Amino acid sequence: MDQRHLPEHPDFLWSNPEPKKSYDVIIIGGGGHGIATAYYLAKNHGITNVAVLEKGWLAGGNMARNTTIIRSNYLWDESAAIYEHSLKLWEGLEEELGYNMFFSQRGVMNLAHTLQDVRESVRRVEANRLNGIDAEWIDPKQVKELCPIININDDIRYPVMGGTYQPRAGIAKHDWVAWGYARRASELGVDLIQNCEVTGFVKDGNKITGVKTTRGTINAGKVALAAAGHTSVLADMAGFRVPIQSHPLQALVSELHEIIHPTVVMSNHVHVYVSQAHKGELVMGAGVDTFNGYGQRGSFHVIEHQMSPAVELFPAFARAHLLRTWGGIVDVTMDASPIMGKTPVDNMYINCGWGTGGFKGVPGAGWAYAHTIANDSAHETNSAFGLERFETGALIDEHGAAAVAH
Repeated sequence: MDQRHLPEHPDFLWSNPEPKKSYDVIIIGGGGHGIATAYYLAKNHGITNVAVLEKGWLAGGNMARNTTIIRSNYLWDESAAIYEHSLKLWEGLEEELGYNMFFSQRGVMNLAHTLQDVRESVRRVEANRLNGIDAEWIDPKQVKELCPIININDDIRYPVMGGTYQPRAGIAKHDWVAWGYARRASELGVDLIQNCEVTGFVKDGNKITGVKTTRGTINAGKVALAAAGHTSVLADMAGFRVPIQSHPLQALVSELHEIIHPTVVMSNHVHVYVSQAHKGELVMGAGVDTFNGYGQRGSFHVIEHQMSPAVELFPAFARAHLLRTWGGIVDVTMDASPIMGKTPVDNMYINCGWGTGGFKGVPGAGWAYAHTIANDSAHETNSAFGLERFETGALIDEHGAAAVAH
């Protein structure tokens, strides 16, 4: 690694100012989407009188509690557009921010285990190609060539019948992504305010004029929500409802091992996904817990169910020791697609509903959300993701269509 790009200690990357009395824009939520939005407001639109309010520490929510997978091989045109825009930004992000994020385009493989899996996967590959996204169907032999440690024998419960592969996809170091954006946003004049919980809003009729916080009331020209699983709580405070449900999503890592897993492998049918981080730990996840909640933890049976297929697919991991587990809070819409745009409250905007796909969307979401806030109208990549689609019925149903939604 270039020594000039080694990350500094995060305490020195940005200032920690006291809140000012007023801002042109207040962003609620100091995770990846909130920080990226602030950065692009300053960089792309020259709006620097911006505050990002975080009730805990910067990027301590879902940004620090995900499995870092980045891809754009979604089925529907609208989803493919915003995630591909995001992936293109990822590809130049380290150079743009001047910060190493361990962005590694090692490819993402989605396995097929049934004939229906095969049909859906081939359909998605063709849809991806029509949208200019790199995608290919690979047979079991090619699966083995790309990832030699996968078990493709016929005697396992769900034999591998092939899979989709996106070579440009990959992973990044989530903390360093947040720190890189935060440093540049702070340099451009954005105030990043930690330990500042929002307790209510100030309104003049139907117009938002300020935010009540544990550090006092702050006036605002515009307010943008970017609080993932807690968005419904904030929306209730503002006087409107959003069609999301919050669920715990847990993941886990193993102890350190030699690097033997060269790509990212995902399986929707048995619902497990596995990659190996740069230091050597195995990073694994599965589906959300079915109950609603705001706890950053999950149920043991989910871990148990994901370990069974993981060991079948990767026999070499059978004796690996679990190091730790953690959970995030995902916000899921009825069509498994995000919400980004204006709200029924004047001068208030919303970005939520990314479910388990928020990390990969950080650059693209920040770019589009900043455009929406600055221009009071959607960017072309998020124009289909407004709240109004739940009234018109123009849903973008990605449930199962994009394989494992991570």
